[in-house]
Amino acid sequence: MTTNKPLHTFHIPVMGLAYTIDSPIRVAKYGIASVISIADDELIEKMRVFYSKKFGVPYQEITQKMQDYRAERITSYLNLVDKIVKEKFESFKVELAESKLALNNYIAMLPNKSEIKKGLENLMEDGIAFKDNIKQYLENNLSIGAIDVNIMTKLDKDNFIKDEQLPVEFNDAHAALRGFANSNLSSSVVLSAGMNPRLFAYFENFPDFFPDVNNHLKKRIILKVSDFRSAMIQGNFLAKKGLWVSEYRIESGLNCGGHAFATEGILLGPILEEFKQKKEQLVQSAHEIMVKALAQKELYTPATPLDLKITIQGGVGTSEEHDFLLAHYQVDSVGWGTPFLLVPEATSVDAETRKLLMNAKEEDLYLSHISPLGVPFNTLRGTTNEMFKQKRIDENKAGSSCPKRFLALSKEFGAEGICTSSKKFQEVKLAELDAIKETLTEENFEKMKFNITEKACLCVGLANASYLENNIKIKGQEQGVIVCPGPNMAYFDKEVSLAEMVQHIYGNGNVMTDSNRPNLFIKELKMYIDYLKNEIKGTTIDLTAGQIKKWNIFKNNMLEGINFYQNLFSNSNYFQKSIDKMQRQLEEYKESILFIQIPELIVL
Repeated sequence: MTTNKPLHTFHIPVMGLAYTIDSPIRVAKYGIASVISIADDELIEKMRVFYSKKFGVPYQEITQKMQDYRAERITSYLNLVDKIVKEKFESFKVELAESKLALNNYIAMLPNKSEIKKGLENLMEDGIAFKDNIKQYLENNLSIGAIDVNIMTKLDKDNFIKDEQLPVEFNDAHAALRGFANSNLSSSVVLSAGMNPRLFAYFENFPDFFPDVNNHLKKRIILKVSDFRSAMIQGNFLAKKGLWVSEYRIESGLNCGGHAFATEGILLGPILEEFKQKKEQLVQSAHEIMVKALAQKELYTPATPLDLKITIQGGVGTSEEHDFLLAHYQVDSVGWGTPFLLVPEATSVDAETRKLLMNAKEEDLYLSHISPLGVPFNTLRGTTNEMFKQKRIDENKAGSSCPKRFLALSKEFGAEGICTSSKKFQEVKLAELDAIKETLTEENFEKMKFNITEKACLCVGLANASYLENNIKIKGQEQGVIVCPGPNMAYFDKEVSLAEMVQHIYGNGNVMTDSNRPNLFIKELKMYIDYLKNEIKGTTIDLTAGQIKKWNIFKNNMLEGINFYQNLFSNSNYFQKSIDKMQRQLEEYKESILFIQIPELIVL
C-alpha cells in the first residue's frame, strides 16, 4: 500500500501547450508532480501516436470525424500516460531494490527533512537482509508524482458543424474537462484564468469530483488564484454545487511564465500572509456550504472538512526562497516552472529554443501583448516565431492561417468567433487603418499597425517545440516556436540534469551562476512598478475618475507591500546575507513609487 503523501516539496506547473505535455512520463516515477495542458487535442493525439509506438502499445486513431473526438483524444492520451507511468514506477522500484548506486542517487534527490530519506539511509546502513527490507520499504513508502492536468477556463470556444452551433458541452474547455473526467487518472485538474460559471457547473456531471464514504476524492479541483478574495468567491461558488477545492495554487501576478494576471498592486508577500491567517475561514466556509449542497443532492456528506492545500509558484529560484515559503507561510508545495525548461529529462523543448533560453538575459525577457487573449504574456525575444511573423509583416502578409482556432474568441465578425492573430482578422483591421491613415501622424499610424500585427499564433507556436524535439512532422504555415518563461529565466544559463535541478531546489547544489539575481519578492515589486508606469504612459483613452482611482489604489497597495516587507525581513532569520541590500532596494523603490505622478481628471 503506497502512501498518498507527496515525496517532494515542489511541483512542476503547466508550461505552454507542449513544454510539460509529457512531463509525468519523464518525472512521475521519482514522485515529482507535474501538470499537462489539455488544451490542444491535436498535439495530444500526435503525442499518443509517438508514445504508443515508443512503448509498444496498440494505437487506434481518433479522427475529427468522430462526434466527441476532442474529449476522446484527451481521455485516451491520459490513460496512456497513466499506464506508462505506472509501469515505469514498478520498474524503478525494482531497480532501486537491486542497485545501491541507483538507490543512492535517488536518496540524494529527496528533501533533506524527508522521513522517507532518513528511512532509506538507515536501511542502507543495515547490511543484513537489506534486499528484502528495502523492497518492502519501497512498496510501503514510495508514491508516483501526481499526473495533473490544466484547463484555462477562458479557452472555452463555442464549436460549430457548418453553421450549426453545437451544445455547450462541446465547447473546448467543457470537452477537455470531460476528457479528464472520463480518464483512469486519480489526480487533479488545475483551473486557471479565473471563473467560468458554465464550466464550473459542468463538474456536477461527474461523480469522481464528489467525496466517497472514505472522504476520498478520485478527481480533485485545484484553483490557480492571485489573491484571497478570488479564492473565497470561486471556492464558495463550487461548494454550492457540492464540489470541494482541494488546493489553492497562488501564482505571482507578474513574476511568472505565460499569461500574467496582474493584481491591483497587491504583492505576493501580503497575499500569502492573508492566506496563512485566513486559511481556516476558507476551509470552514466552503465545508458548510458544500455539506448543504451534498445533502440536497442526497449524496454522502463528510462530517469534517476535506484536506485543503495552499501552494505557491512564480519566480522562485533559490533553496532559501523555497525553504522560506514552506516555513514562514506554511505552504504545502512550491512550484518551480521556468528553470525546468533547461532540464531535458523533465520538459519537452527543442534544442534551438533551449539554447535561446540558456542565453537569455534580463532585457530579453519581457511582458508582451502578443497573446490574442488580450492578457499580458511573458515571453522571450529572438524566437523563431518572431522571425516568421516579422517576415510575413514585411511581405504584407501579416497574420496566421489559424489552423487550430483555440483562441478564435472574438465575436466581432460573427458568432463562430475569430482569432485576433489570424490573417483574416488582421487584413480587415489593417484595411480599416489604411482608410484613416491620412488623419494620423506617421508615429501613431505605425503604433496602431504594430498593435494589430504583434499578435502571435500561440496555438501553433506553443506546441511546435514538442514536434521538433520528437521529430514529428509539422504541417501548414511556418510559425516557429513561442516560449513563455518567467523573468527568472535570466538567472539560469545552462542545461542541467534532473538530479542537479532537484538538488539545487533543496540546497544540496547550485546551478545558478548569476549572483546578482534579485530576491523573488523584490523582483516582483520592481515588475509592478514598471507595470504601473507603463499603464499610465501607454493610456490613449480619455481618462475617467475610475481609472485614476484604480491607479491610486495600485500605488497605495505597493507602498503598503513595501512596509510589510520591511517589517517581515527585519524579523526573519532568512535572507541574512542579502538583507541589507534588500532593505536598501525597498527604500529606493518606495521613493520611485512616491515619484509616480497619477494624472488628475480635468473637468471642463
